[in-house]
Amino acid sequence: MSFYDEISKLDVDKFRDLVDSRTDADVERALAKNGKKTVEDFAALISENARRHYLNVMTRMSEQITRRRFGHCVNMYLPLYLTNLCNNKCAYCGFSALNKFKRVVLTIDEIRDECEAIAKMGYQNILLVSGENDRRGGMDYFRQVLPVVKDYAAYLQMEVQPLFEEDYAELKTLGLDAVSVYQETYHPGFYKKVHLGGKKADMRWRMETPDRLGRAGIDKVGVGALLGLYDWRVDLCAVALHLLYMREHYWKTALSVSFPRMRPAAGGFQPTSPVSDAKLVQFICAFRIFDNELDLAISTRESAEFRDLIIPLGITAVSAGSSTEPGGYAHKGKALEQWTVNDSRSVGEVVSALESSGFDAVFHNASTTYFKASGAV
Repeated sequence: MSFYDEISKLDVDKFRDLVDSRTDADVERALAKNGKKTVEDFAALISENARRHYLNVMTRMSEQITRRRFGHCVNMYLPLYLTNLCNNKCAYCGFSALNKFKRVVLTIDEIRDECEAIAKMGYQNILLVSGENDRRGGMDYFRQVLPVVKDYAAYLQMEVQPLFEEDYAELKTLGLDAVSVYQETYHPGFYKKVHLGGKKADMRWRMETPDRLGRAGIDKVGVGALLGLYDWRVDLCAVALHLLYMREHYWKTALSVSFPRMRPAAGGFQPTSPVSDAKLVQFICAFRIFDNELDLAISTRESAEFRDLIIPLGITAVSAGSSTEPGGYAHKGKALEQWTVNDSRSVGEVVSALESSGFDAVFHNASTTYFKASGAV
């Protein structure tokens, strides 16, 4: 059994009615509840009643929980894009095989150049990102890449195509600490509609990736949905259900959630269910209240002003000075970006903004720092 088997028994569209039917009493019950919460509780926290009548309460509670668990530390990570080569035909993605542009796969020497540039920015937490291409950007490539990057990274993450369990176990021996794999949407019909070809069109294969990561013993697994792609009520409730499943079956695995809202990209796909700033604030607080232990990440998709606003509410990991093009740190402007960066501030500017708000920017392994911040050591 896998999470795919469990969620396939459900009509996920019913999450709409679940969210819309939540009353003030349901919201108050979810806010007052100690210990493990249910999907019904989460639905109440993302409901319209919660936004209208309890958002101030939620923001205060979320901030208090975050300070108690993580202190004033914010983990700084940086994406390193290895390639924009991709065999998938995803209607919403700039790297889609449907878009015609020059494809790039970084060489080992180019990756080392990127790592040198990243080191000068102060980063030791690196997230490797790639399009999905098994032939030129698969395990043979990763076996060469990870030892090079690990020379520069105290904490190494990946956001690449789903792999086999034994592949993850091997990459762990090469220094891999964390993997994020976003389902994009949990709705089977819409998933098929926007994934037109390539291995990503296999919904089961993608959705079972966190199971394979858990069995392989990867330290931290990131899940999430692409906000705006499908109805957020459906996808966020499905994410909450996925988190509950992972907590039950892989209790040794740390979990993280990211909040990517759709941004302009090659191909011109428009969001079908846009998420406003107020809703995103609510969602961040909802996840923090739902699961106090989650790492919550926000990327440079969001504006500088908005990121400064939401970081204190529950965010524990941010990127700064990011590039979404392969080679974008050492040789900027030679390849297509996956999506347009919205917060274009330098690393120093973001760090200054964090410090002015009383936060410490952490550039190395966040796990140890979090334990120190929470008083465990």
